Amino acid sequence: MSKTKKIIVMSSLVLLLAVTAILNVVLARDGSTGEVVTTANYFSTYRAERTTTRSEELLQLDSVIALYEEGSQKHEEAVDLKLKLVDIMENELVLETMIKSLGFSDAVVSIGSESENVNVFINSDELDYDTALSIYNLLKNEAGVDAGNIIIMPVYSQI
Repeated sequence: MSKTKKIIVMSSLVLLLAVTAILNVVLARDGSTGEVVTTANYFSTYRAERTTTRSEELLQLDSVIALYEEGSQKHEEAVDLKLKLVDIMENELVLETMIKSLGFSDAVVSIGSESENVNVFINSDELDYDTALSIYNLLKNEAGVDAGNIIIMPVYSQI
């Protein structure tokens, strides 16, 4: 790929990223009051923002993969990071479904890419010991997460 094409591709990606960020801010706002997020739509908003961010990350990784020769260090790092991100996305989806099977109307799981932390947001007005224990056990058994790396937050949202 010529140097001019690389510059055009990177410039296009930066422009696309800026447009996406602006649209994300505009669409996240509630048109009538200007509030950014309410608990009534917390879970859907979180998922939408996560999907947007992940799409941007994957697009950037794809551009890095296309820019460098196969077998180069940067190419291999980008491929490895993309595979790690896809694996995280898959694990989050599976864990969210399993947590919902415990009786919650909604749940969001966020797995850190740079750390071992797993954040769980459940649709519940309170978190009791038995509920926390069942989520801890599920994450330990299914994902191999240490209890010290799990944070569970109840977010009450009427659906």
